[in-house]
Amino acid sequence: MTLKWKLEGKRALVTGGTRGIGAAITREISALGGEVFIVARDAEQLDACLGSWRQKNYSVYGVAKDVSISSEREQLFSEILDRWDGFDILVNNVGTNIRKKSVDYSVDEYQTIMNTNLHSTFDMCKHAYPLLRKSDSAAVVNIISVAGLTHLRTGAPYGMTKAAIHQLTRNLAVEWAADGIRVNAVAPWYTRTSLVEELLKDRRYLSDILQRTPLGRIAEPDEIAAVAAFLCMPAASYMTGQCLSVDGGFMVNGF
Repeated sequence: MTLKWKLEGKRALVTGGTRGIGAAITREISALGGEVFIVARDAEQLDACLGSWRQKNYSVYGVAKDVSISSEREQLFSEILDRWDGFDILVNNVGTNIRKKSVDYSVDEYQTIMNTNLHSTFDMCKHAYPLLRKSDSAAVVNIISVAGLTHLRTGAPYGMTKAAIHQLTRNLAVEWAADGIRVNAVAPWYTRTSLVEELLKDRRYLSDILQRTPLGRIAEPDEIAAVAAFLCMPAASYMTGQCLSVDGGFMVNGF
């Protein structure tokens, strides 16, 4: 009988897998029986995470690369092929934000957000495609944001990238369905990670967030990870092209 709520024997590639939501997804997939290859920029932090997770008998490997750089993405897939001839799951989690009014962005800041969030995700999918095709139950999960679905005060380029990845999710879901590759997205609202920790120290801003969140609290990374892992499971085998908002009810309340 198929274990619909497990990921035993599945091989997953997770970008940005050492912090916040990415680290939580790595833990979740590992705990469900999966084998995980993570990529992150900080080699020291990567080694620390790998050491900690291996002590829990997780099958986790990794390499320090910056997936916002084309040549490093190519190097990443070369290293993956040294270990696997294919894999089952791709989680595009890497992302960054610079919060400013639209007219205040420099060309370099704009390009950094585009390269890190959008261009890396598109190219990671392209590189992964021939390897995912070898799986009998492949899944791609793109971590976007409610910022790609509605306005969040500042950070227009960030929202643009997340909206574009949402549309990429839908396009690839249709294009790759015949290959047995499901493609879905997860859109978190404010989640307790290093990307937003400074913002959450602002009591007035935190109050505004909580007032517009029906569940009345900030999400924990593990809560996002659980939904991402579900989308990779046999239990979600008929889901593709979907975007699940993990937002405490924010999207039906508004900001």
